[in-house]
Amino acid sequence: MKLPYSVLALDDSLRERWDTHFAAGHDRERYVEEGIWRRTQNPENAEQSGWTPESNSRRRMVHYWYRYGRTESHLELQEFYLYHCVTVPSPEIDAHEEKVQKFFAQGGWVRDGEAWRRGDLICLPARYRKHPKDVEADREVPADFESYEIVIKSENCDLPSDITNHPWYVLAGGIRIKDKRGEPTLVDDLSELKNYLPFQVEVGCGTSFEAGVPPLHRLHEIYRVTSRDDNMPGTYTFTLDPDEDTLLAEVLGAPEKKFGEFVEMFRACFVAEPTPALIALRQLAERGHLVGPVITNNFDVLTARAGLEECFVRRYDQRVPDVPLLPEAKSLLVVGNHADRRKVQARARERGMKLFFLDPEGFWLNGEFADYPLESALTGDLLCHKEATAGLVELEKLLP
Repeated sequence: MKLPYSVLALDDSLRERWDTHFAAGHDRERYVEEGIWRRTQNPENAEQSGWTPESNSRRRMVHYWYRYGRTESHLELQEFYLYHCVTVPSPEIDAHEEKVQKFFAQGGWVRDGEAWRRGDLICLPARYRKHPKDVEADREVPADFESYEIVIKSENCDLPSDITNHPWYVLAGGIRIKDKRGEPTLVDDLSELKNYLPFQVEVGCGTSFEAGVPPLHRLHEIYRVTSRDDNMPGTYTFTLDPDEDTLLAEVLGAPEKKFGEFVEMFRACFVAEPTPALIALRQLAERGHLVGPVITNNFDVLTARAGLEECFVRRYDQRVPDVPLLPEAKSLLVVGNHADRRKVQARARERGMKLFFLDPEGFWLNGEFADYPLESALTGDLLCHKEATAGLVELEKLLP
C-alpha cells in the first residue's frame, strides 16, 4: 500500500479551488477530514444497541483522521489514521483476535515486533483486560469483558494526544438524549420571516445533499457503524458484535480497495458546487436580511465557496462551541439540520430569537420516503416542509 494515495486528477480550476478554499490559512484545517462514532449500550438506545439487563456493556469506537494535500497534478490523501476499538466479553475477544491474525495473512502484512507493516502502512494492535482510558476515567467495565484496539496509520502520521483522545472525549460526554418535540406551526413558505429581520441561519446536510455530497449514512456504511434494514427505510441497529463487524476485514485484507471508499466523502465535497440555495443566502446577506456567519457543521466548505462567512461548529473536544448570535438578529432559520447541533437552537431561544425551520422531515431511500422528524422543533416555532433550494430561492424573491 503506497501513500500518498491519489484521490483526483486536478485541472487549473481545481488547483485554484484547493489553494483558495482548502489550503492552510483558514479558521480551521479544511484539508483534514475527521469522524468519530462511539456505540454503547444504554436503556435509552435499547432499540438500536440491543441493551438488556443481561447485555448492557458492549462498546465499539471508530475514529478516523485524514490529511489531504495536492501536487501539481493530483489531490492526494497524504496522512492516514484509523482507530478501531471493541469492548466485549473475553471469549469474543479471543475469536476477534484470531480473525485479525487471519486478516493480516490475507492482506500480506509483515510482522515487525509488536507492529505489522504493509508498504507505507503500520498497524498496531493491543489487547487490554481493562483499557487504560477506562482505568484513567474510573469507568466501570464488567469483569468478564476485555478491549481490543487497532491503530492503522501511515508511517508519516504522528498525531498528538489531543487528537487521538477525541473518541474518549466523546465517550465521556455520554449518549445523546433525544429532545421532546413540541407542536411547531406548519407554514407553506417562509414569508413570516419578514417580520423577524434580520435573521441568522444554521445549515445542516440538506444543502450539502442537494450539491451531490453523500448523506451521513454513507459514512455509516463505509465504517460499518450501523446495520440497516432495506425493507424498512430509516431503521437501523448499531454494529457492536465483532462477528458482524467487517471493517477490519476490509481494510486489513484489501486496503487498496477500501481506501477508494475512505476518500469518497472528501472527494465529493471537493468537487461539489454551491447550490442555488446557498447563492440565495448570499444574496440575502448582501441585502442585509441575513446577518452573521452561516453556522454549520458541514465540512464541505460550500457556504464559504458561495461567498459566505462560516462558523464551523463540528468539534470533538467540546460539546458545542460558542456561536456568534448577534444582538440585532431577531430570528434563527434552521435549514436541514437535525439532532447534533440542537444547542445552537437552544441558545437562540434563550436570547428571545424566533425559530424557523426549513426541512422536509424525511429523505428518499431505496425509492421510499423515510420520515426523519425534527426533534428540536417546539411549540411556537414555524416549520416549512420544503427542501433547501425550493424554500430559500422562494425566500430570496420574497425579501427584495
